[in-house]
Amino acid sequence: MIYQDTIIALATASGSGAIAVIRLSGSEAISIVDDHFKSVVSNKSLLKQSTHTVHLGHIVDEKRVIDEVLVSVFKNPNSYTGENVVEISCHGSLYIQQEIIQLFLRKGCRMANAGEFTLRAFLNGKLDLSQAEAVADLIASDNEASHQVAMQQMRGGFSSEIAKLREELLNFASLIELELDFAEEDVEFADRSQFKDLIDRITFVLKRLIDSFAVGNVIKNGIPVAIVGEPNVGKSTLLNALLNEERAIVSEIAGTTRDTIEDEISIGGIGFRFIDTAGIRETKDIVESIGIKKTFEKIEQAQVVIYLFDATQFESQSSRFKVELEKIKNKYPQKPLIVLSNKIDKVDDVQISEMQKEISNIQLLSAKTGFGVEQLTNSLLELINTGALRNNETIVTNSRHYDALLKAFEEVQKVKTGLETGLSGDLLAIDIRQALFHFGEITGEITNDDLLGNIFANFCIGK
Repeated sequence: MIYQDTIIALATASGSGAIAVIRLSGSEAISIVDDHFKSVVSNKSLLKQSTHTVHLGHIVDEKRVIDEVLVSVFKNPNSYTGENVVEISCHGSLYIQQEIIQLFLRKGCRMANAGEFTLRAFLNGKLDLSQAEAVADLIASDNEASHQVAMQQMRGGFSSEIAKLREELLNFASLIELELDFAEEDVEFADRSQFKDLIDRITFVLKRLIDSFAVGNVIKNGIPVAIVGEPNVGKSTLLNALLNEERAIVSEIAGTTRDTIEDEISIGGIGFRFIDTAGIRETKDIVESIGIKKTFEKIEQAQVVIYLFDATQFESQSSRFKVELEKIKNKYPQKPLIVLSNKIDKVDDVQISEMQKEISNIQLLSAKTGFGVEQLTNSLLELINTGALRNNETIVTNSRHYDALLKAFEEVQKVKTGLETGLSGDLLAIDIRQALFHFGEITGEITNDDLLGNIFANFCIGK
């Protein structure tokens, strides 16, 4: 892909605001804007200005002044895309935005495709592919953890780790390929013991990166948490307490929640999506039955389940609570389960002690007063291994990278087996080349138009 034309797009969010930024990129970007820019300093030409400078003036269409603007000039190769880039900061009127964009479209620009500015940055060597993908993750980040991971990847932390492994493997591959040229002399250029040490080191790093995806996927997409239990045990009150707002309707009438209610908050920098579900019970109400069916669908989708019961009902209903609890444990054995005894402010110490004896690891809660909510949020955080995040280690969040790492790991294991069994150099070389191929897929040394199209189609226009 080689782009010769000049593209234009709104770089700020669509809609009215105090200001809007319109971005152009391409070899003619500066000259096209220069033809319609009248500086407050007489006879100033943008073409003659230094890169990374800002200029006050007006955008004009013949004799008509469209707006007073600030124009930022970035000359190639020292720009985001590696091309000439101009950013026009205008007033945020929708009319003004469209007038400026339409003016430059008439003068030879083309509307940018989704992610095309970042695509050009990749094609011009300003970013590798994993860094380019991190740009989209950074824009989409909505909590501290996802922001931290995206920034680390955009600054090249993941890329440099992969590039180092690929370079070392490539050096040994070259030596083995060289051996094939001197096959008749039976010369060994690649030290097999050093090569085995390298493969062990690559295996260790790949396994760590692959394992980090479990945390990375959670950080990027958030953790769905289903709040379940019988009707009127305080599920909606708990949701409101967690969100610190009246999100769900709370009523003394059992079965108030007929459908699932969802909302997301950040706890300790990690996004949690809480799902308030319909109470589980036998019912002849058709609408409530549909809600209960949805409850079990949401438990299937959740990564964590919070089971809530009414402490005031425990003495008379403990057998039923324990049966329901066992049903959930048996049906979803792999899902972490947090058991909460709600309305604890309405029972005495003797009743609390009895509950703690009968149900292990029970947590005490008063959703109405807020007692126990902090302990619950701490328990949720403990379920997530945030050690790698705290230590600023590389964390894989992208499923495409994860898939490439798995394939690279498989090929490296073949190389390791080949070394242990004395496999010939020509067969070793095949497996090494495949591992190198999958490393290259991550950073973009190896790519194709379809892959790039799929990646950048997910970007917003203007980035």
